[in-house]
Amino acid sequence: MHRRTFLRNAAALAAAAASARPAPAEEPAMSLQIMTVRGPIAPDALGFTLPHEHVMVDFIGAAETGPDRYDPDEVVETVRPYLEALRPLGVEAFVDCTPAYLARDVSVLRRLSEEVDIHILTNTGYYGAMDDKGLPPHAFDETPDQIAARWVAEWEHGIDNTDIRPGFIKIGVDPGPLSAVDRKLVSAACRAHLRTGLVIACHTTDAAAIAGILPLLKVEGVAGDAFIWVHAHAVPEPDLHEYAAREGVWIEFDGLAPGTVSAHTALVNAMRERGLLHRVMLSHDAGWYTVGEPGGGDFRGFELLCTEAIPALRVAGCTDADISRITRDNPAEAFSVRKRPLQRSDDQD
Repeated sequence: MHRRTFLRNAAALAAAAASARPAPAEEPAMSLQIMTVRGPIAPDALGFTLPHEHVMVDFIGAAETGPDRYDPDEVVETVRPYLEALRPLGVEAFVDCTPAYLARDVSVLRRLSEEVDIHILTNTGYYGAMDDKGLPPHAFDETPDQIAARWVAEWEHGIDNTDIRPGFIKIGVDPGPLSAVDRKLVSAACRAHLRTGLVIACHTTDAAAIAGILPLLKVEGVAGDAFIWVHAHAVPEPDLHEYAAREGVWIEFDGLAPGTVSAHTALVNAMRERGLLHRVMLSHDAGWYTVGEPGGGDFRGFELLCTEAIPALRVAGCTDADISRITRDNPAEAFSVRKRPLQRSDDQD
């Protein structure tokens, strides 16, 4: 989607959304806490954070995945050294973005958090990318409010019969205009956010999908800063990043890998030049123990941000304060559980 088309469509949809919803009730936003797998912490205790990574993933599909497909002890033994390698680099927190039905295992995450002494966040939500392979059958049949109630229950009562609560809402949509089920997932995430204060992180890999999501946030009465545009680097157009950031959205360039440092540096620098570093986060989308592959398959570590990307950002002109904002301040603000002032529209489909 070309920039002009994106901006025209987004503006038109946003205008329609604004006319469809009542005037928001004015009440101040209030930061509360960050929820880790070991319990709540103050935002200023989070520290240097990798906001989008994975410990384990199972791509077999929602119909077949389950804890009988892996040995949790083997997962912990395999992943622990990669997390231990982060502590000497100053990394203090790790956001695990594997959702339910893709091998989210909160007990494994808590074990790793305790053994390595690193903050780990897990999530609630469903992954509608991969042509909906990771969605349970009820996601197609239930309403957005029914799905949202499932996610709110994990916040209120814990995940999978544990006392571990999610630190954010993770969803995923396919490329292109939103399908019916993807639109439902976005609406459900918005409604769960309004009941919990958890930020929404959405796997989104093209401009058409994000152009459909941003106006839907307005329809649902959700502020832009309640939404993380995951994989924003997949749409390498700074004007679109600027548009979303000025709507309050968090812009996450989370594809750091060998050979991508210069591209990521350029995207960050473009945001710096536009005065928008306060909306940017950086990560790798790395890991992960792949269920079904011998020994978990090839595991990619999480060190490149520290060893190559930060030095490259300094060469490009970023100050220590800039880097601290991207790696510490922004994640702490983004993942803070908060009550936001906007109210949802009466239009509930």
